[in-house]
Amino acid sequence: MARQPTPAITVHSLDHALAALAAAAAAAQPIDLMSAPDAGIYAGPGWFKALADMAREAVPDAQFTAILDCGDDTGAAQAAIRAGIEAIVFAGPPALAARLADIAAAVGCRVLTERPPALLDLLPLFFADRETLRRRCRDALASLPAFC
Repeated sequence: MARQPTPAITVHSLDHALAALAAAAAAAQPIDLMSAPDAGIYAGPGWFKALADMAREAVPDAQFTAILDCGDDTGAAQAAIRAGIEAIVFAGPPALAARLADIAAAVGCRVLTERPPALLDLLPLFFADRETLRRRCRDALASLPAFC
């Protein structure tokens, strides 16, 4: 049986990340905690690394990979690698992606050349309260097919 891809939840704030990880931990479901498209360019890797670190500390039972989308910006991708981001999306030229992947591998970072599809994007719930966010993440994870 083929391995199912890890579900990705797109987060836009620390509250989003905490809700996603709380739901993932409760469901014992590993997830990808993904930034908004191009967030590596406009928000930067420092913000996303801090968000992932704070979320990991707050929800230590959650299993997740933090993925920062750097669009096609080589500088943003390099900064994310230097910052210690676990995985990045780089949509630039394949030759540059290959060079970045070599650099990233040396420090344990993965380079994805396509943005994974999101199970849930929390942007429409940007101003939602924490319980609404947790419930929405829980419901999205519960919608996944069960595999033995």
